[in-house]
Amino acid sequence: MSNNESLPLQGIRVVEFTHMVMGPTCGLVLADLGAEVIKVEPLAGDATRRLLGSGSGFFAAFNRNKESLAVNLDDARGREVVLRLVAQADVFSENFKAGALDKWGLSYPTLAALNPRLVYVSHKGFLPGPYEHRTALDEVVQMMGGLAYMTGPEGRPLRAGASVNDIMGGMFGAIGALAALRRRDATGRGGEVQSGLFENNVLLVAQHMMQYAVTGKPAAPMPNRISAWALYDVFNVRDGQQIFLAAVSDSQWAELCDEFGFTDLKNDERLRSNNDRVRARDWTMPILRERFAVLSADELARRFEARGLPHAPITRPQDLFDDPHLLATGGLAPVRVPPDASAACHALDTRSALLPLSLDGQRLPLRLDPPSIGQHTSSVLRDLGYSEDDIQNLLEQGVVRTPQETP
Repeated sequence: MSNNESLPLQGIRVVEFTHMVMGPTCGLVLADLGAEVIKVEPLAGDATRRLLGSGSGFFAAFNRNKESLAVNLDDARGREVVLRLVAQADVFSENFKAGALDKWGLSYPTLAALNPRLVYVSHKGFLPGPYEHRTALDEVVQMMGGLAYMTGPEGRPLRAGASVNDIMGGMFGAIGALAALRRRDATGRGGEVQSGLFENNVLLVAQHMMQYAVTGKPAAPMPNRISAWALYDVFNVRDGQQIFLAAVSDSQWAELCDEFGFTDLKNDERLRSNNDRVRARDWTMPILRERFAVLSADELARRFEARGLPHAPITRPQDLFDDPHLLATGGLAPVRVPPDASAACHALDTRSALLPLSLDGQRLPLRLDPPSIGQHTSSVLRDLGYSEDDIQNLLEQGVVRTPQETP
């Protein structure tokens, strides 16, 4: 899909008041699908731009295909700019604490009165209820929502190794926005969408909740779990390597035994069905570990691949930049990150992971690099009807900012 071809959300304008990961993910999804997403930032820029450590990649990862408008909302003229923008928008997306936007006149009731067709998307820690005023983070809801318990070994709760709730919460915000836009096609009116970080986490562990409901036994943390499959684990193999290997059906078990000459296991009456093999893991897994330990990870991968058996290397995130499948299928798009969009503090050329979907066999394109602070301020103001003199005055008086200006 080339940049010149029509994308599904072309013509939809999104005004984004978001930071960190959850809200920006919603905008990322809508932007990649073709919406015009205008990210409204303070004059100093989104604080996410300056994070270090594990947050240093947040802004660059979740803000492509967006425009940046830098504006001082404490100035009435800055608020007027935003209200003009919202009056022409289809979606307003935010992830601030409850009531935080009220002081600028940006609450849902106020903006809905200004623009009845507006879809207002709020990304919150909790949906309305007893917890709604708590401060939530991905790690907070993983701890209180059972995911950290399930991820770490017994007695050692461990958060997942990525911002799973933030990213999924933003995705559900985007799904809600799309549903509300579809409803607007029929009714002519917008509406309010809320996506909850905690509720998202509950969905992630719903299978374990239902496991308890069905079996009457609590789900064990993943390192101590009773697997649903006889062979479904990481193996330490030759030369200190590791590899994940699996056989999740009777036919796959037969293929495994045939490939490696495990005739004794294939013919063992105690191992006829997958459930039989699950019950026998205490004595079969040591045998399998011993037999696989003498082979290299590369040989095991090659032989599992030849038989159509599941397998995987233990890959680090940085290794994915050179993944042959991603490179061959266009799953990584070239991107230029400006100096103020990451803790690197200098421009860099790299590749960005695209959304994991295709339309008509084509990946959704990267049309805009992550923006510098206020990179599109002037063009947005012109589109709103501001004259060049108006824009210059707003710049000089510190109401708005372009990349050449300092706050």
